[in-house]
Amino acid sequence: MPTTTPVLDDTRAAVAARVITAMAGPEARLRPDQETAVAALCEDAARVLVVQATGWGKSAVYWAATACRRAEGHGPTLVVSPLLSLMRDQVVAAERAGLRAATLNSSNTDAWSAVESELTAGHLDVLLVSPERLANPGFGRRVLDALAGRLGLVVIDEAHAVSDWGHDFRPDYRRVSDVLQRLHPSTPVLATTATANARVTDDVAAQLGDATLVLRGPLARASLQLSVVDPGRGEGHDRLSPLDRYAWVVDHLPTLPGSGIVYALTVADAHRLADAVAAVHPDLPVAAYTGQLEAGRREELEDALRANRLKALVATSALGMGYDKPDLGFVIHVGAPPSPVSYYQQVGRAGRALEHAHAVLLPSEADAGVWDYFATATIPVPEQVERVLAVLAGGGGEPMSVAAVEAESGVRRTRVELMLKQLAVDDVVERVEGGWLPTGKQWTHDAEHYDGVVAVRRREADIMRAYTRSERCLMQLLQESLDDPTAEPCGRCSVCRGALPEGLALRPARATVVAVAKVLRRQRHELEPRKMWPGGAFGSRGRIAPGELAAPGRVLVHADAPEWQDLVREAFARDAGAGDELREALVAVLADWKGSWPARPEVVVDLPAAGFPRLTASLGDHLAEVGGLGRASLPVTPPADPRSLTSAEEAAWWRDALAGLDPPPVQDRTVLLLLDASASGWPATVAASWLARAGARTVLPLLVHRRV
Repeated sequence: MPTTTPVLDDTRAAVAARVITAMAGPEARLRPDQETAVAALCEDAARVLVVQATGWGKSAVYWAATACRRAEGHGPTLVVSPLLSLMRDQVVAAERAGLRAATLNSSNTDAWSAVESELTAGHLDVLLVSPERLANPGFGRRVLDALAGRLGLVVIDEAHAVSDWGHDFRPDYRRVSDVLQRLHPSTPVLATTATANARVTDDVAAQLGDATLVLRGPLARASLQLSVVDPGRGEGHDRLSPLDRYAWVVDHLPTLPGSGIVYALTVADAHRLADAVAAVHPDLPVAAYTGQLEAGRREELEDALRANRLKALVATSALGMGYDKPDLGFVIHVGAPPSPVSYYQQVGRAGRALEHAHAVLLPSEADAGVWDYFATATIPVPEQVERVLAVLAGGGGEPMSVAAVEAESGVRRTRVELMLKQLAVDDVVERVEGGWLPTGKQWTHDAEHYDGVVAVRRREADIMRAYTRSERCLMQLLQESLDDPTAEPCGRCSVCRGALPEGLALRPARATVVAVAKVLRRQRHELEPRKMWPGGAFGSRGRIAPGELAAPGRVLVHADAPEWQDLVREAFARDAGAGDELREALVAVLADWKGSWPARPEVVVDLPAAGFPRLTASLGDHLAEVGGLGRASLPVTPPADPRSLTSAEEAAWWRDALAGLDPPPVQDRTVLLLLDASASGWPATVAASWLARAGARTVLPLLVHRRV
C-alpha cells in the first residue's frame, strides 16, 4: 500500500477540471478521493482499487485520468466492462468528457474492423470491451498483441466479478489477468466497484499487486427508502404468495413516482409479470427485459426507460451493473436475490439524482430454493469436469465446440460453457478458433476453496433472511454485508420508521389477484422438441431422423408459474385422479392449440414420466372422452432420480424402458402424447421416436408440468 497521498500538479489538475466540468457542469469539482485516484493513476505502474457507492462518480476517475495521460502522450485506455448497457453509457460519458471512445461487443460486429483500425492508428482515446471479448483468441491476436506495451491505462469496471468470492463472479473476467501480464510494467491499472466486501476487496487488490492503493468510502444512500412488504410477520398472518406479489406490483405501479425497474428472479417471472401488468393496465407502458433478448432489443428498451417512455422494465439481473438513469424513481424486487451485495447493487440504480426513491422488496418463502441453487450453480462438479476433459482429450488434437462436448459428455450445455471458462482460468483448457483444446495441464479440484465459497454464499443468504424478516435497520444490514465501518441505523427504512411509506399497502386487492390469475392462465407455452440425440451413454448422436421427430408440443404449467401453484401442489401431492379444474385447463389448451397443429389427434397415449400413472391416466381418459379419441397407456415406472442422470443416460433409460413394451395401435394415426411432468424433455422425445417407429403419423406432446 502507498504510504503517501498522491496529489495532482497544476497542469494535470487543469486537465482533470476540464473533464469534470464538461461531464457534470461548471460548478462540479473532483471529490478528495477522486482527486487522489486520478493523481495516482497519472504515475507509471500505479495500481488503484476504488470501492465507492453507486452514483459516487467512479467513471469520472478514469475519464479524468485518461485525459491526463493522453495529454502527456500515453496510449489509449482499455476499459473492461461487463454489460452492453454499461458500455453504451460509458461511450457517451467519455465523449462528453472530450474523449474519443468506441466499443467492441456482440451488438456492433459490423463495426469491429473500423474500430480496430482506428485504435491501432492511434485515433481512439478509449476502447471498451467485454470480458468475453478478452477471452476470444481472435481478438487477442488482432488487438491485444498490437496494443501490447502501448496502453496508457487499463480499467477493470465492476471488479468484484474478478473474484469468485464476489456476488457476480464471471470466469471470463479472470482473463483480465492475461491482459495485465501483457502490459508494459509501467501501465497503470484501475479497478472499480460499488459492491465489494472486505474479502472481495482484499482478493481483487492482491490480484492487482502488493502496491495497490485502495480507496473505500461509505456506502449508505440517503436518497433510498428501503422497505420490506411482509404481512406474514404478525402471528396468524400469511406471507404474500407468488401470485399476491404479482398483484401487489400491478396495484402499485400506476402510483409509484417516476419510472423504475421491477426485478424478478427468473426469465419466466419477468415475462409473466410484464404480461399481467399490461393486461390489467393496458395504458401503462411496461416491458420484460432479460438476457435472452437480442442486443438491439435490449438497447431499445434501455433507451425507452431512460426517456421515460416506459413506466417500468420488468427485468432479471441482466439489467443491473452500469445501467445509468439518475432519476430512476423506484426499484421493486419480486423475490429476494441470493446475496445482500447483489441486492445493494440493484437497488443502487435508483435515486442517484433524486432526493427520494423507493426500494421495495416483496419476499417469499420460495426464495430460499433459488438461493440454494445460486450457492452451488458455479461450483465445478469433479465427476462432470473429468468427463468433459476426457472428451477433449479424445478429440485427436482437434478443437471441439461446446455442442460437441455436450453431446459426447452428457453434461448439459450451460454447465459445459461455464466449466470450460473456469478450466481456462486455470490453464487446463484453452479456447482457440474453432473450439476448445486441452493444454495438457493436470486439473485438481480445490475442494477447500470451493467449500469456502459455498459457505460464504450461504452466510450471505442468511443475511438476506434477516433482511426479509426486517430484523433491524435495512440499510445498516446492507452496509454491514459490505463491511462498511460507517454502518448505522438510517432512520428512513420501514424498520426504522416502524411502518411502510405512505401509499404502499401490505396486501394487494383481492380483485387484482383474481384478475392476474385469469390473465396468466390464458398464456400458452410451446414444448420445443429436441432435435439431436445426446451421444454418450445413449450411443447415437446427431440429428433425430425427421420421421421420428416429435411435433412442437404444448405445456400447461411452465416451471413455478404462480397462477398454477396451488393446483400443481394439489395435483402432484399424491397419485390420484385429476380434479375438474386441471381437466378443464388441459381441454382449454387443446382448444387453443387446434388451430396450429398439423393434424387433429386420433388417439391419446399417456406416459407417466414423473411417476403419476393414476393422475396421467385420468387426464388421458377425460381428453379421449371429450374429443372422441382412441386410448392407450404406456405402463412405465420412471427412474427414481432423473436429475442424477446425464442427458445421455436419461435418454437411454427411456429408450430401454419403452423397448420392453408392445406398441399401442397407432399405425397411420396422429397421437396426442400426454405426460405428467418432466424437466429434460427426454421422455417426450424418446417416446415420440418410439411411437413413430411403431407407425404413428405425427406425435403431439402435451406436458402438464414443465419442471426446472
